[in-house]
Amino acid sequence: MANHTIIIKKVKKGGHAAHGGAWKVAYADFVTAMMAFFLLLWLLNAVSQEQLEGISDYFSPISTDTSTSGGGGLMAGKMVSNKGVFETDAAPPSAVVNLPISRDHGSDAEAMARNAAEGTGSSSDNLAEQSAEREEQQFRQAEEQLRLAIESAPKLKQLVKSLLVDNTPEGLRIQIIDQERLPMFPRGSAEMYLHTRKILELVAKVVQQMPQAIAISGHTDATKFTTDNGYSNWELSADRANAARRILIRRGVPEKSIARVVGMAATNPLLADEPEAPGNRRLTVVLLRGSGEQSKHVTGELESRLRVVSNSDKK
Repeated sequence: MANHTIIIKKVKKGGHAAHGGAWKVAYADFVTAMMAFFLLLWLLNAVSQEQLEGISDYFSPISTDTSTSGGGGLMAGKMVSNKGVFETDAAPPSAVVNLPISRDHGSDAEAMARNAAEGTGSSSDNLAEQSAEREEQQFRQAEEQLRLAIESAPKLKQLVKSLLVDNTPEGLRIQIIDQERLPMFPRGSAEMYLHTRKILELVAKVVQQMPQAIAISGHTDATKFTTDNGYSNWELSADRANAARRILIRRGVPEKSIARVVGMAATNPLLADEPEAPGNRRLTVVLLRGSGEQSKHVTGELESRLRVVSNSDKK
């Protein structure tokens, strides 16, 4: 019997090692981070500058003391109820009252009142400046909204030149003026045209969002106008101002916001060199400076601080 040689061949399979799931975790972390990043970008674009500053101040450390003792932490050993613990640049600064021990300037109460008065002076200036800046920002936003609204309304494009908006010492002044061949009212009448009503309704949408009080005045040109019963430019301008008031209230402006309604006749021409020009016939709506809620809040806070100082003097 022949001998057979048995050959055993071992084949080593090549290829890649088995994949694990670690890459999936890393990819998920990457996608999550990217989503958070784009969400952050969206939030930064959606909030105002004032809110961004508030968030920045919130995360800023209040104390830079490197001490490891109980008083060297974030709150520097102070209670939350203490004034100034969370004071930031975005909030009105608290008045700092020093209590020096002195026998040359009266009692401790007098020294407290004196220091409080000094602190109140600087704080009142800061509060007034912040209030004025907020109001200026409101005026700029209202002016921009009015311009965009009239420019985006196809039926009112011809009235773009009839709407004048400017910032005056009295406040934000909105004027609706007559153009040549495009008057706001029929001659000698307080019954406004349809396009006048439409532009006043547009003004009402912006004005009703503002916290300021409103002054409305009617103006005529210098052309003499008197009827047999004595009805003149004075009555005509007052009636036109009241017609504007009724439209504003009908379109959502609170009646309590109306501070005054007056007829000026031809006493305050827009074009002084041309007293009979159409542009002198106009309606004026003024958002009165310093009459908003923030101004009332500032005034109330200052009065409260002054009362504290006065009471300290009495003691």
